[in-house]
Amino acid sequence: RSRSNCRPIRRTSRTPASSLIISDQRMPKMTGVQFLSRSMKVQPQAIRILLTGYTDVESVIDAINAGEIYKYITKPWDPHDLAITVDKAIEKFELTGELELKNKQLEEALKELRSLDEAKNQFMILINHELKTPLTVIMSYLQLLEDSKLSDEQDKFVARIEAAAIRLQTLINDALELVSAETKLVKITPKKISLKGLFDGIEEPFSEALANNKQKIDVKVNVNQAKADEKIIRSILGRILDNAIKFGEKGSTITVSANEGDDEQIEISVRNQGKSLSKDSISKILKPFSLNENVMHHTKGTGLGLSICRALLKAHDSELHIECPKGEVKVSFQLPKS
Repeated sequence: RSRSNCRPIRRTSRTPASSLIISDQRMPKMTGVQFLSRSMKVQPQAIRILLTGYTDVESVIDAINAGEIYKYITKPWDPHDLAITVDKAIEKFELTGELELKNKQLEEALKELRSLDEAKNQFMILINHELKTPLTVIMSYLQLLEDSKLSDEQDKFVARIEAAAIRLQTLINDALELVSAETKLVKITPKKISLKGLFDGIEEPFSEALANNKQKIDVKVNVNQAKADEKIIRSILGRILDNAIKFGEKGSTITVSANEGDDEQIEISVRNQGKSLSKDSISKILKPFSLNENVMHHTKGTGLGLSICRALLKAHDSELHIECPKGEVKVSFQLPKS
């Protein structure tokens, strides 16, 4: 604070950053508001306090608007109160600095995460496409071998190679589908679909697995139509059903239903009897390549099915929900009414 002639503020590379600037309002050639306003150009981070004997509203407004004043103190001031105000002002300055540093660190971390996520997707696409070419060659030669005259032992070896190749092909296709869904490369074409038509023949692809496990599928359709991409919803339902059959109890009934949901929505659900999952287990199996070893075995799946369903439903502005009432697992999602 100074009552002498006020000279323009010049900042050099050696000028330290101020944490607090206190100015009187009445000064020669320049008011405190003008001084604090100019200080914004050279010390933008500083906390500003204005001292004045004037109490008119206009001065207060000018001080706050033009100088970004932290505190407006009228004279005569109490030294103890002023000291407390100064302490709080410096504390605010330090907290603001810490917050800016944290925000900068968060921005850098977010940029790095986005870069890593993009690199991951590009890597998966590249690797999967590179794997597809040699796999196609393997499958082609396997077909030639199957058409050849082989001994029983050779037939057994070829069958094992084929089973491994098919499993690898499934993994590659699933990984590509997941990346495509997550990177929004999958085209969604929502149309009116018949839910009865959607569920018609839903058990046919799983007839052999159902027979082996002595299971059956019970379909309950209580609404007529929904709006969605039928091909993609069929794929989602197929993956959910595949899980329900694999991990449901033998001899049990799997229920597939469509019911009225909330806010003009239709809930589609698949229920199977089986061991309930904990919240941690549910969170785990929804992540790519994650398996709940207490319930699943690595030979039964790749850990991508539910992740793909989740990504495809996100493209439909929907979500996958897993609930576990006692002795039952319910997997559901919602679609808009047509």
